[in-house]
This record gives sequence, C-alpha cells and structure tokens, in this order.
Amino acid sequence: MIKLKRAYDEPSSTDGARFLVERLWPRGVKKSSLPMVAWLKDVAPSTELRKWFSHDPARWLEFRKRYFAELKLRPEAWMPLVEAARKGTVTLIYSSHDEEHNNAVALEDFLEKKMKGRAKAR
Repeated sequence: MIKLKRAYDEPSSTDGARFLVERLWPRGVKKSSLPMVAWLKDVAPSTELRKWFSHDPARWLEFRKRYFAELKLRPEAWMPLVEAARKGTVTLIYSSHDEEHNNAVALEDFLEKKMKGRAKAR
C-alpha cells in the first residue's frame, strides 16, 4: 500500500516506511523532526521540470507525462519504493500545498501501475 502525507503533518504509526520524495528539503521543517527511512531526491522531478510545472494545475497532465518519462529512465530511483511497498505500507512525504497536483501524487500513480504490471507478468 502506498500513502501520501505532507511533510508538515504529524507522523503516524500507520505510515509504515516513510520516504521524502522531494528534490528540495521542505521549508521550515527541521531535519530532526521528519522521521523517514530515506530522502530520495533522485525520484523527484528534475529541477527543470519542477520549475516548468510551477504547481500550475493547467500543466498537470503534461507534467505527469514528462515526469513519467523521466522516471522510466531512472528505475534505480523508484525501485526501492516498489520493493518497500511489496513488504508493507509506504508513505511518500511531500511539501506541496496543493494536495492534488504534486509530484508525490503522480509518483504514487506511476508506482501503483508498475506494481500492477509486475503482478500481471507473474
């Protein structure tokens, strides 16, 4: 199971393995106050894509398309998340204020599709 949570929300015992999936550290959050397994900077969108998207909902569909293309070129960046999700709950930690149009939402969809694809291949 993959869940999403903002970096500013309180951790929960139901979060499972927590991974920060941002290229930049969340503003105003102390590193000591954000429990997580790992900070996976390389699974985040490239700086160029992040700046182009600029959290503009009108660019959401194109952002997803471009982000998925980036992810397909870097399986080593997202495979640890798939492996962790196969063992239990994984929570993707993000910092965006927009809870519907952010890289963690897109990444969750990408990962779930990859996991379903692998299940069908077995």
